[in-house]
Amino acid sequence: MAPTGSRTIRNGCERVLYWIPVLFIVLIVAWSYYAYVLQLCVTCGWNIIVYLLVYHLIFIMFIWTYWQTIFTKPMTPLKEFHLSHADKELLQREDREESQQEILRRIAKDLPIYTRTNSGAIRFCERCQLLKPDRSHHCSVCDKCVLKMDHHCPWVNNCVGFSNYKFFMQFLAYSLLYCLFITATDFQYFIKFWMNKLPDTQAKFHILFLFFSASMFSVSLAALFIYHCWLVCKNRSTLEAVRSPVFGHGTDKNGFSLGFSKNLLQVFGDESKYWPVPVFSSLGDGCSFPTGPVNLDPEQPSSPSGSSLNGATEARHYPKPLRESQSRLLISAHSWSERDNATDKDRGQ
Repeated sequence: MAPTGSRTIRNGCERVLYWIPVLFIVLIVAWSYYAYVLQLCVTCGWNIIVYLLVYHLIFIMFIWTYWQTIFTKPMTPLKEFHLSHADKELLQREDREESQQEILRRIAKDLPIYTRTNSGAIRFCERCQLLKPDRSHHCSVCDKCVLKMDHHCPWVNNCVGFSNYKFFMQFLAYSLLYCLFITATDFQYFIKFWMNKLPDTQAKFHILFLFFSASMFSVSLAALFIYHCWLVCKNRSTLEAVRSPVFGHGTDKNGFSLGFSKNLLQVFGDESKYWPVPVFSSLGDGCSFPTGPVNLDPEQPSSPSGSSLNGATEARHYPKPLRESQSRLLISAHSWSERDNATDKDRGQ
């Protein structure tokens, strides 16, 4: 009983510690609100109304996206990817790895799974007892497999993946805009501080530290935001950027890339009115993803098993249909618009 109790206490302490980075961000943001609204804006003169309106608009979007990134639960694989009780027993009875892989291949043949391990084996999570869908990974902190896992972010105490990657991108964008706005509007008062033209009150010190803090955060946020914009354009996760996914034909760092516009739609959705708003609009179910043409990486081995397609380019076919929202991404933009126009004409008739 003692080991179980000590383990529970340890897990509870770890959960509390994980919230410390979030608490740090919350305290910084709370201080910045006080410093900007109650200290800096007192010296703004007639600009105070304009500054406060723009500031609060950005502030609300920043807090909203941060909330969504933190409290949107990571999505886990569907039940069809979990082993049945019979399959678990069958897998446990086999001692040879080859026999186990044969069982996993039999189960995977009816699932939309196309990526493999570096050795060419089926990606299987022993902890969760499931076949990993493409682009999913097991998070050791959350102790679960997360769909299209990008990374576990300590600043939001959550896994960034399929369910909240759009929110994470919006959080980076609005937090960067928040810091840039503060830096830009605080700059003239920062200059006045050094010229001793500000009243000798505590506001002058808030103005000084607010400028330095916003400037430093702007640099780090800009670098992170630009990097993730690049990932979105390439349709890669952070994990895939570090280690390219392995398909049956070999390693392909651009395996999930469908082109700039379709890569963007996959994350933000096909209705632009929802792009700036932190509501879920990403396409698909997170378990299956359309893939682009085969593009072999000349710097990588041709295949885990040694086979090669001799540089051929071919599309991959799915034994199980993708959702309509994902399937539309496989259609060319010209065909897409033609089909939508035809649908509109049918409705008009």
